Amino acid sequence: MSGSSQDELNQSANSQADIPSHIAIIMDGNNRWAKQRFLPGIAGHKAGAGAVRRVVEDAARAGVKVLTLFAFSSENWKRPQAEVDALMMLFMRSLKKEVKRMNKQDIRLRIMGEVSGFSDKLQAQIALSEKETQDNQGMQLVIAANYGGRGDISHAARKVCQQVLDGELNLDQINEETIASQLYLADLPDPDLIIRTSGEERISNFLLWQAAYSEFVFLPVLWPDFNKDDFQHAIDLYQQRQRRYGGR
Repeated sequence: MSGSSQDELNQSANSQADIPSHIAIIMDGNNRWAKQRFLPGIAGHKAGAGAVRRVVEDAARAGVKVLTLFAFSSENWKRPQAEVDALMMLFMRSLKKEVKRMNKQDIRLRIMGEVSGFSDKLQAQIALSEKETQDNQGMQLVIAANYGGRGDISHAARKVCQQVLDGELNLDQINEETIASQLYLADLPDPDLIIRTSGEERISNFLLWQAAYSEFVFLPVLWPDFNKDDFQHAIDLYQQRQRRYGGR
């Protein structure tokens, strides 16, 4: 084997070892994508669904263990009713359509957020989709829907308070681990890398607790245009950084 071939193999092995275990993405830019093309906003959301399919496949192929996508925030209810209704319909359609694909790829689907805020029909579809993929052993795909980071922490705090009231927990036992254990999907690792598209550089109430030591990458591309090269670029930037967790 030539020296250059060996170098390529070593580089590939090192890159694989540095793949983030958990990647979270703030999928931003659907409306701007549609506006640039003089299309209605829902056209951007439909195009964004295609980007979701691509990034799920790319992440699973890269060896990512958990992929979390911020699909609908607890603040998104403030959008025009027609847009909210279209988003709910698209969410329902995507759940029905993608389960078969996820089972083929051995991907487990989990929904994170206040699911009770959705219609009974959508709640039933969410429960069915989660059940149909619950035995899959590959990548876990988390969809944050009706989710907010502050709400996540508040929800955890209420559960801890209830434990105290029930005599299951003493005040001096409350610490970071206690609260973290009550967050949504507390069994999953915190995100190593958080990507936001569209050029905006803010967290928008996403994974506030879990993002304490995440690396952030902000990309100018609008979400519907996000592709394999953009995904790889974000990972490349992540791999160039040193994570110190407050140390040296």
